[in-house]
Amino acid sequence: MSDRPAAIPILLFMNTDVTSTLVPSHKLATWLMVHITAVLDRLGLAHEKTIEEVIYVIIVSLIAIFIGWAVRSVILWCTRRIVDAYHTEVGSQLLRRKVLSRCSHVIPPVVILCLIPLAFDRNSSLLHLLKLLLLVYCIIVVTNAICVVLTFAWQRFDKRNNTRNLPLQGIINIICGILWIIAAIVSVSVLVDKSPAVLLTGLGAFAAALMLIFKDSILGFVAGIQLSQNDMLHVGDWIVVPSTIADGIVTEVTLSAVKVRNWDNTIVTLPPYTLVSTSFQNWRGMSDSGWRLISRSFYFDNDSIIAATPDLIDSVSSLPGMKQFIERIRSHGPLYDPGVAVVNGTIDTNLGLFRAYMCSYLLAHPLVAKDQQILVRIMKPSPEGMPLQIYCYTTTQWTAYEAVQSEIFEHIALMCPLFRLRAASADYREVNLTSPRTDNH
Repeated sequence: MSDRPAAIPILLFMNTDVTSTLVPSHKLATWLMVHITAVLDRLGLAHEKTIEEVIYVIIVSLIAIFIGWAVRSVILWCTRRIVDAYHTEVGSQLLRRKVLSRCSHVIPPVVILCLIPLAFDRNSSLLHLLKLLLLVYCIIVVTNAICVVLTFAWQRFDKRNNTRNLPLQGIINIICGILWIIAAIVSVSVLVDKSPAVLLTGLGAFAAALMLIFKDSILGFVAGIQLSQNDMLHVGDWIVVPSTIADGIVTEVTLSAVKVRNWDNTIVTLPPYTLVSTSFQNWRGMSDSGWRLISRSFYFDNDSIIAATPDLIDSVSSLPGMKQFIERIRSHGPLYDPGVAVVNGTIDTNLGLFRAYMCSYLLAHPLVAKDQQILVRIMKPSPEGMPLQIYCYTTTQWTAYEAVQSEIFEHIALMCPLFRLRAASADYREVNLTSPRTDNH
């Protein structure tokens, strides 16, 4: 093959080509080409230019993959050694999230770009096509590596410094999206051999189409900014969105979705702008305060509400807190104390006495907040009966909250017969007023 030695100096003179100067690979490329030519000469294929080019491309690709694998293996080995020796958190996360492995994918296309020009003539159209494809691939893997590094750095910042659990994931998604848009524009400019500025100028004609395509992303980005700026939502918040079935804990907030884990462990995914365009209930204030409101009514039969007789007053005076309350009312009259946690009631009716007793009961309860509002009040009468509302605050722990609430209303059901009150739906039965039981045993 007489024309190949003459072709090598010509190709080695391609110092004006950017790709051939990325790595000083001329000696390695020359050595590979000489040995490939020698092997093909022994096989009688030395004059088959196409076979030479194909074999060279295959060998160069294998060498590039091997170099990439070797560099990745060395870096990972060194990182593991450092992690094992110093137990660094950063190194452990780099390995767990495969940041170094994904960044090492940049090496093979760069090596191929540096070695492949030797196999082709300077004006080869196939060489030009391969170089374009490799450049596009380089742009893709470099962009992916940048996004991986940015995401890793952002996640570390979000974990260490985002003490308010603001929904910042959408910001890094926007940054990565912009990088991929830039990569797409540069890739197209490489393929069509035009300046990126020319393509950007022409994008104005497609602005409407782009806005339609990326409508959800744009709306999600704007909604994410509003959610963060107005401190409307944190990861870990309990939210209820009345227009949807979402009722649970926010687990993730991204550019295009807010994920809520309902109490039945189902996952509801909402677009962020849904939370901005409609109202939703956030229970974070309740969690931050440490107290959760109990606001529920117990209905009494209207016919069971009677004037308090001396016998009734004497019979209930032995109950906790009632003797002091009755003596105070008899001595000073009704006391309308403006405090948030006081005994409130009257000695005029059995229901007034019961209100006072329930106030004393709540004030003595260990899990009822004494620095929050405590009310036992009569609400608007309804066909179901006379509602007596219990309004107080207790622990935010769900099981304990339900236990306290159940305990209070069980106690109401148990004690109301002592005050000659009966539930709206219950049949009236005479009871022994000296006993807290509801029967005569």
